Amino acid sequence: MKSWASDISSCGVNEDWLVRIDELLPPSDYFEPVLREIVESLRSGKHITLEQGVELWNYPNLSAVATLATACKQARFGDQVFFNSNLHVNQTNICTLACKFCAFRRGPRAKDAYALSIDEFIERIRPYETMIDEVHTVGGLHPEWDVDYYESLFSRVKNAYPHIHIKSLSAVEVKHIAEVSGISTYALLSRLNKSGLDSLPGGGAEILDDDVRNVICNGKESSDEYISIHRDAHSVGMPTNCTMLFGTIESVEQRIAHLCKLRALQDETGGFQCFVPYPYLPDNSRLPEAQLASGSEVLRMIAISRLMLDNIPHIKAYRMNIGDRLSELALHHGADDFDGTVGHEEIMHEAGSDSIVGYSKSELTKFIFEAKGMPVQRNSNYTKFRRFDDDDRDMGIRLPVTSSVGE
Repeated sequence: MKSWASDISSCGVNEDWLVRIDELLPPSDYFEPVLREIVESLRSGKHITLEQGVELWNYPNLSAVATLATACKQARFGDQVFFNSNLHVNQTNICTLACKFCAFRRGPRAKDAYALSIDEFIERIRPYETMIDEVHTVGGLHPEWDVDYYESLFSRVKNAYPHIHIKSLSAVEVKHIAEVSGISTYALLSRLNKSGLDSLPGGGAEILDDDVRNVICNGKESSDEYISIHRDAHSVGMPTNCTMLFGTIESVEQRIAHLCKLRALQDETGGFQCFVPYPYLPDNSRLPEAQLASGSEVLRMIAISRLMLDNIPHIKAYRMNIGDRLSELALHHGADDFDGTVGHEEIMHEAGSDSIVGYSKSELTKFIFEAKGMPVQRNSNYTKFRRFDDDDRDMGIRLPVTSSVGE
């Protein structure tokens, strides 16, 4: 099959995935007693508990945890690994907050502060318009930009590039714009959706525990507000991603509780399409007390995410953060999405990432082939799919790579 479609809620998941899990998992007595009840929960589609999630984190054999996560991934998608053709455009680095972990934010008087005009934003997309189907845009909390600015931005981008999906605004941006505009977050999202905003990328969740947030991102939205804003987005018909930034000061229990909170909202709304876990990158920010996450911890977090988030279709290996090779390994630990071609990216690179941007599809998918996966190009909301090996276009063309704003 060259191409196929799905609906916005199932996102390409095999309908009989629970049957397939039962077939793919070894017999329960193959596992040590601490894992047997977890395996039975996976077979029956029962949520893994917070306590069991902590047990999985502390279980010494990562390979066994990876085996479970891989079975869950393959039951849903077989060997398919998804990617898209996307571009990141950050509209401003000026921000009214100063989160400790953030290397991207600038004050308005900083020499390298910038705020793109709408014309400049549109021109940033122009070199890529025939090569991408998504623009991913988040930025700082600009003190003057309100709902009218963002309505104009999204409507003009959509008019210029009607085929491009607009994935934009973290939860704290939604909160900030609503406050500047004097309206509710629901009203804001409803208006922006009508103007061209298609989905939210899910950034800014960090850890959904206010004791952690009060240290690493004091002044941002609370844990409950993050959940409420995504509930509002789902209510107006916008699908969203959700995220986790780990490796700062949080405990294992707080990480697992974070997953449980996302899962509870998904039980309620069904609006999350993809979960994106990524570790804190310390190079250029101000959080010396951060614990940092090793490569094996990153892989364990991805695997446990796949096991616990049984109601969220996709788990992404965010290569802009963890790099190409660790992302490739993540495909053997439950991840099924390899992000995209990404012609430009600032936030992770400001924090120390050296991941390559501007890959051609051939360059990107070589990592998927090396992991014994079948690359499948998807659209932004996981409703249209096309096998890469059936694509007869020239896949060797790299995206043009733009320089950072202000250089």
